[in-house]
Amino acid sequence: MSLIPKPVSKVSTFTFFLLLLLSFTIIIAYSSSDSNVESNEPGSDSDLEQLLAVDEQLQEDRPEQQSEAETVSKAQRIVLELNGDNTKRVIDGNEFVMVLGYAPWCARSAELMPRFAEAATALKEIGSSVLMAKIDGDRYSKIASELEIKGFPTLLLFVNGTSLTYNGGSSAEDIVIWVQKKTGAPIITVVTVDEAQRFLNNYHTFVLGLFEKFEGSEHNEFVEAAKSDDEIQFVETSNSDVAKLLFPSLRTNNVFIGLVKTEAERYTVYDGSYKMEKILEFLGSNKFPLITKLTETNTVWVYSSPVKLQVMFFSKADDFQKLAQPLEDIARKFKSKLMFIYVDITNENLAMPFLTLFGIEAGNKTVVAAFDNNLNSKYLLESDPSPNSIEEFCSGLAHGTVSRYYRSEPVPDNENASIKTVVGKTFDELVLNSRKNVLVEIHTPWCVNCEALSKQVEKLAKHFKGFGNLVFGRIDASANEHIKLQADDEYPMILLYKSGEKEKPLKLSTKLSAKDMAVFINEELKPKDGSAKDEL
Repeated sequence: MSLIPKPVSKVSTFTFFLLLLLSFTIIIAYSSSDSNVESNEPGSDSDLEQLLAVDEQLQEDRPEQQSEAETVSKAQRIVLELNGDNTKRVIDGNEFVMVLGYAPWCARSAELMPRFAEAATALKEIGSSVLMAKIDGDRYSKIASELEIKGFPTLLLFVNGTSLTYNGGSSAEDIVIWVQKKTGAPIITVVTVDEAQRFLNNYHTFVLGLFEKFEGSEHNEFVEAAKSDDEIQFVETSNSDVAKLLFPSLRTNNVFIGLVKTEAERYTVYDGSYKMEKILEFLGSNKFPLITKLTETNTVWVYSSPVKLQVMFFSKADDFQKLAQPLEDIARKFKSKLMFIYVDITNENLAMPFLTLFGIEAGNKTVVAAFDNNLNSKYLLESDPSPNSIEEFCSGLAHGTVSRYYRSEPVPDNENASIKTVVGKTFDELVLNSRKNVLVEIHTPWCVNCEALSKQVEKLAKHFKGFGNLVFGRIDASANEHIKLQADDEYPMILLYKSGEKEKPLKLSTKLSAKDMAVFINEELKPKDGSAKDEL
């Protein structure tokens, strides 16, 4: 489901990202109804072992007929189906239980079912004691409510009966790493080259620690960092050959920490002090690729970045490829200062919530924009996006010299208008910098009561026609923004900007009649303008 925010006068970047997180809540999969574990004692290891043994025997008998569907089916059977009878017994009877709450009609629940099943398989293969389970929260709504499953999909880890909400990514690897961290195995120890090769087959992003002995202050800080990070797999070894296989550019046999990724800048050496906080800071700044492609499954991960000034490229895939190499070069220059994110502009679910904040329609044109989550501000490259203009834009962002972007409709023709149309670009000229008193009606197209209030304002404008020191204006807050437009997301609204006091506009009650508004305006303007009218 795609959620696009209502246009408002003040757009908080934090609010938007919260919307995005709600829009793309961590996606967890469910397995199909025919994958239930049939057992007299649900959740028992012996039942699972028997099922897997049957699969293994079948594979040995007819390996050439082992299909991908059968492989998935095998993985799914590791996931125990909970119901009204066995849920309490399973959760109370196991130290660790990972429960997926799903609904059969939920597309997102179904979308990642193979990943959840794959995670269950991987955890079992590495000897994890966690029991992976699922429950149809729609069918067993009372049980789901007791487990505090409030939406679909929801993933909870029960540790001795107490639940932890899963807050990791949605890939099988993400789930495995998070579960391992939460169940007391934050680090994988690799001793031999063969083990290292198997590790590389399973993990694509990881932190390597090389220690002569797994003890001492430096190793302790490494362990604490591993416990504190929920996203990246930590691996340790005391074998330099193993370390060089995992980190080929390694040039030392001494204590070493390095980050391995699958993207550009694959190997990054840590050269800071061996303190947990510094190690985590290093990971936060380096765990992302030079340019991160935003997907439905990584929004939580992207939002977790400590780099809150984020440059976003909205483009078709083919057009982006033409810019990819120069953009990587630019990203290197601003590493740790700016985060670079690519969004496929043809994916409206991802692109439109952002573009709406700029008043931009989705199309084929490349758009370069930026958000500063610390300042709740946004920026737009308004010139054609070329490597030079993008680098100049990024430099301005890094140094704080780029002006914030505020949405605005085109400047209208207000000649002979009794109520002037104000837009973002003319708010300074017509309201703040005007020497006259200005009454501004603030409205939006979706506002229920705006039309009725507009008629009241039109009566006022007609009544005060010819009164030279009072101007009437009207602004659509859904399409126009200004840093000093104090609408507070409340519509409709009427503000009186008195001459000489523009920083503190007076708010008129929208419940007043046109006559009462006229009286209020007269009282406010009388001290300076004895010619004010007081009767409609």
